[in-house]
Amino acid sequence: MTEKDKETQIEENVENETTNEEQEIEEKVDEINQVEELKKELNIITEEKDKLYDRLIRIQAEFDNFKKRTQKEKVAERKYKSEDLATELLPALDNFERALHIEDVNDEIKGFLDGMSMIYRQLIDVLEGQEITKIETVGKKFDPNLHHAVMQVEDDTVDSDVIVEELQKGYMLADRVIRPAMVKVNK
Repeated sequence: MTEKDKETQIEENVENETTNEEQEIEEKVDEINQVEELKKELNIITEEKDKLYDRLIRIQAEFDNFKKRTQKEKVAERKYKSEDLATELLPALDNFERALHIEDVNDEIKGFLDGMSMIYRQLIDVLEGQEITKIETVGKKFDPNLHHAVMQVEDDTVDSDVIVEELQKGYMLADRVIRPAMVKVNK
């Protein structure tokens, strides 16, 4: 082998090594670029996952609130279902009471009134079974949420704003007023 051949051989080797090194560097750069792209994709996917998880949490909370709200509505519906019926029955109940307070009756009518009194008591028991109760009035302090003052009197023997007479009974269904009591109040 001649000197020239040796030099050519060395140059080829150097070129090959350089080319190999360049290829290795390019491969490593490609690998680094792939890793960077994968990291970016991972970040994007992680952000999307976090957004979806947050959305899932919000939807779950909304669903829980919906369940609670519908449960409360069902309870309220069951609790107040008899309000319309009671409101329509109250005038008839008032008439029953008026009829039972008739004075100067003969024995025949007295027997009839005794029967009506038993029926009246049954009606009151049914209403109380549905949580419909009378509003306390006479001797109680006037409450505009429960009572409707239709008259005022001045009586020094009674405290101010105390109910002295009930003109029409008031009724409540559980904690809701279905008809306020009409009362006479002391000034």
